[in-house]
Amino acid sequence: MNIIVTVKQVPDTQEVKIDPKTGTLIREGVPSIINPEDKNAIEAALSIKEDNDDVVVTVLSMGPPQAEIALREALAMGADKAILMSDRAFAGADTLATSYMLSRAIKKIKKYDLIICGRQAIDGDTAQVGPQLAEGLNLPQATYVEEIAVHGDVVTVKSHFDSIMRTIEMKMPALITVSNRINRPRFKTMNGVLKAFRDKEVLTWTKDDLKLNPMRIGINGSPTWVRKTFVPSHSRAGLMIEKKPSESAADILDFILEKALLRL
Repeated sequence: MNIIVTVKQVPDTQEVKIDPKTGTLIREGVPSIINPEDKNAIEAALSIKEDNDDVVVTVLSMGPPQAEIALREALAMGADKAILMSDRAFAGADTLATSYMLSRAIKKIKKYDLIICGRQAIDGDTAQVGPQLAEGLNLPQATYVEEIAVHGDVVTVKSHFDSIMRTIEMKMPALITVSNRINRPRFKTMNGVLKAFRDKEVLTWTKDDLKLNPMRIGINGSPTWVRKTFVPSHSRAGLMIEKKPSESAADILDFILEKALLRL
């Protein structure tokens, strides 16, 4: 059984700052991490591997050369193979272009039974790449998955969507996206780190290695445009009332009614 896990390296959102003049992210000096729910996806694949014989877990990512660090971490967790799609032509891709390029890479891999993706990335929160990838590969899909069971060529999942818990059964190959409720990702071990850097390889594929339509990659293939990025202001003007409690109550009520915070 072959499982592919899509992984994205993202800036640590707790460290991200936005340039107030340009509206762009300040990436210099900001640490990068594996997207948290992609770690849940890796853990889900490794758990399946532990419960089933002859399972090979391949992690696939698209990003700049430094994204190899994220893939090495996935290998240290226990993944078997890693592939990085990296090319300047891929820059500026939105979710549509990203899902297209990932689909072409998966078609190049050829052998796969299950694709597991994190529900969404913390730098965009769109939750679109997984479903778009499934459509591009013409695969059955289940999203917001919290439990996975594999029996032969069938995968059964429990998916929590709004207030409804759904049980979905799909014949593989299939794609699922998982939320952070599904598991707690394991830590890297020293032995895993040694194997990741000493014994395992990260393959790098460029646009020349994939049969890509140049009008569907990078900025050319991205119909989504970000008009403005900004940090919302949470400042609030305070009102100081320095009177006796009996007098203050009337002033507070007048203020509430004036601001339409309460209607009598």
